[in-house]
Amino acid sequence: MTPLRNRLKQKKFLADKSVLLISGLIILFGLVMLFSASVAVGLERFGDANFFIKRQLIGLVIGLIGAYVIYKIDYHFWQRWSFFLLLASIALLIVVLMPGVGASGQGAQRWIDLGVFGFQPSELVKLTLILYMAAWLSERGRREIQDTYTGLIPFVAVLGVIGFLILRQPDLGTLIIIAMIAFVMYFVGGASIKHMLVLVVAGAVAVVTAIASAPYRLSRLIAFLNPAADPQGAGYHINQALLAVGSGGILGLGLGHSRQKFFYLPEVTGDSLFAIIAEELGFVFSVLVIVLFVMFFWKSFQVAKRSTDMFGKLAAIGIGTWIVLQAFVNIGAMLGVLPLTGLTLPLMSYGSSSLIVTLVSIGILLNISKRSKV
Repeated sequence: MTPLRNRLKQKKFLADKSVLLISGLIILFGLVMLFSASVAVGLERFGDANFFIKRQLIGLVIGLIGAYVIYKIDYHFWQRWSFFLLLASIALLIVVLMPGVGASGQGAQRWIDLGVFGFQPSELVKLTLILYMAAWLSERGRREIQDTYTGLIPFVAVLGVIGFLILRQPDLGTLIIIAMIAFVMYFVGGASIKHMLVLVVAGAVAVVTAIASAPYRLSRLIAFLNPAADPQGAGYHINQALLAVGSGGILGLGLGHSRQKFFYLPEVTGDSLFAIIAEELGFVFSVLVIVLFVMFFWKSFQVAKRSTDMFGKLAAIGIGTWIVLQAFVNIGAMLGVLPLTGLTLPLMSYGSSSLIVTLVSIGILLNISKRSKV
């Protein structure tokens, strides 16, 4: 083997290793903080301080096995099967709405109870839609994509079906993330500026309508605009989150020393985990979390840039956009710069279905990187 080929193999391995390293650091940091945040609520709700971390570890093991298997499969396999995978995940969105099948909680019906954990089909839809969009866009010429009948209408139809089913759960936050991922991929794939403007306006109108039609969503928006208006009601969550973030200062109160996790701050294992990170470890480690996600996006972009085909480029962009966009929406909500959506922090917050699907997507990203030019 020539020295040049040796160098190429080394560089290819390093590209994979960097994505893996960043993902691993995020996961390990998340496990430490989830354990710290969940002890009190685990004892109070289930009589087991380790309840949440044990279930998260089960999800992690399943996810790592899934990611390894997926990593070994040529990513072009998903291009061929993307349409059927999307259909299957849409079918699961329908199943979860069936009485007696979908598990309910906090006024939502989003899970299928698998015993060990609840599976959330909308998490799977994020990945299958990315794969479908990447395949659909890569198999069409720019003229087809920019045509209203062969580009815009099919795009809106697919997104509309998914959006209708997710709103029935209801889960506006997840729908917004899915729509934004699809918009980014559609734009990168060659959509016209005119169509993008139409979609942005239509999307804004749809979000406003969805908020106005549900009193609890409207109260969340009002609480975001004026947290002091209802401090014990709609504004309670954001006020407690801001108190946690502010209490941490530069270096934090110390690992395990959060006060807000003792039944003051809601959802400490879910969408409020970043606030506990800020409270216990302060500004420095909060910035570190943000830097890790920025680095993940940069590496995803590099994988997309090096990919030898359009499907690989779009899939890598979609996966990177999904994980980092959701992270920033979650962090933004905890910092009070975005409304609360209920979206969790990827790879860190409690949630086995989210963790498993995200790890599988990273497996696909690693396979794209492995088969890319250097």
